[in-house]
Parts: sequence; C-alpha cells; structure tokens
Amino acid sequence: MKTLTNQTLLFDEDCPLCRIYTSGFIKAGMLDENGKKPYCQLSDEEQNFIDVERASNEIALVDNENKTVIYGIDSLLKVIGFSFPWIEKVGNIKPIKYFLKKLYSFISYNRKVIIPSKINKEIKLQCVPDFSYKYRILYILFTVFISSLIINQYLISFSILKIISFFAVLLLVQCTLVLNHSKEIILNYFGNFSTSILFGTLLLLPLLFLNSITNLPEISLKTYFYTIIFIVIIDVFRRIQIIKFNVK
Repeated sequence: MKTLTNQTLLFDEDCPLCRIYTSGFIKAGMLDENGKKPYCQLSDEEQNFIDVERASNEIALVDNENKTVIYGIDSLLKVIGFSFPWIEKVGNIKPIKYFLKKLYSFISYNRKVIIPSKINKEIKLQCVPDFSYKYRILYILFTVFISSLIINQYLISFSILKIISFFAVLLLVQCTLVLNHSKEIILNYFGNFSTSILFGTLLLLPLLFLNSITNLPEISLKTYFYTIIFIVIIDVFRRIQIIKFNVK
C-alpha cells in the first residue's frame, strides 16, 4: 500500500463514521501517522488558508507542504487513488463523480441526524454541517421509503389499521413537541425521528429472513415487532436529550 505523506484529513471527531474511515486510512498505510486531525483543533495559522466553513461540510485534505486544500469527494479520491489509481480514474469520470458528490453531500449534511451529537456552544470551532433543506427533506423521504418497504413485508401478520393508527398517534405526539419551533428545528427533529424509525425497521430484517425460511408463530412475530417499537421510542427520547432542538 502506497502512503500519501505530508497530507492531513480534517475530520469530525463527533462522527463515528469519520473516525473509523480516517483511522482506517492510517492503519492501512494509505496515510502516515499524522494523516488525520480533528477539525476543532485547527490552529489560527491553518485557518488562514483553510475554508473552515466548507471544511465543516466536506472533509478537507490539507497539503502540509504547499499549504493547499482540497475538499469532499476529491480529498477521498486522492487518498484512495494514491494506492489505487484506477479508483481515482473511475471516480473522476463525470457522471460517476457527479453521483459520488451528491451521495457524499447527502450523507455529510445529514450526519448529525444519522448520529446526533451534543453542540457545545463554549467551543468556538465545531465541525457542524450547514443546514440544508434539500438534503434534509430528501433524507426524510428516503428513510420513509425504505422503512415502508420493510414494514409492508411485516404487515402480513398484523392489522394494518392498528399499525397505521399507532404511527399516526406517535407522529401527532412528535408534532406537538416541535410545533412552536422554526422550520430548521422541526426538520432537524424529524430527521432524527426518521433515523430511529429506519433503525427499527432494519432490525426487522433478520426476523423477516428467518420467517421466509420457516414459518414462525404469529405470537413471535408480534412480540418481536412490539419490542422494536419500544426500542424506537427509547431511541427517539435519547436523541431528544442529545440534540435539544439545536440547529447551527
């Protein structure tokens, strides 16, 4: 594995995914030991040539020798492409790069509702992405679509009216919590809420697979389903405690 030296990725230390893949680059030898740095630890000198606003939305790769910076999917393609040039070539093909950029933005702008973290207002420099109406609404629609597909497979053993009624009541309760807040806070909240729902429906997949192999008793399906609902409710309230309706 070829090592890209004198290059540092600025990452969001509150984002588990960011920590994992930046550490993975170093462990794999694609970056040297100084190949990553938390965004919040940027020095005043570094802030003179780094676009800190853009770096909070798109991971930045800093060339420590030339004091130059590239951002987002370009930085990831450069790191991976140094060891695997063909990946960088394929990734830079216009239609593919366009798709990768959109996918990256979709994840980056929603990373704080995928995995929420507390905002410490005492820290001046925090890696919190700008609020994007477009990507937040797309994310909510995406989670609703995927969740609906999975739940639809589970409804065979349940009363559809009961399930719809339950989620309608749950949604109504959520609406009352954010009724007097701004549009950004409402969408931020429902982004977290939809993540909890998606997380819960993904937990249904193992049982759906098992049920396709052998017909499980109806009581087992219902017990598992209501257990997942309980887990989702706990996760929703956990997220409320973390985010406290904060928006950048």
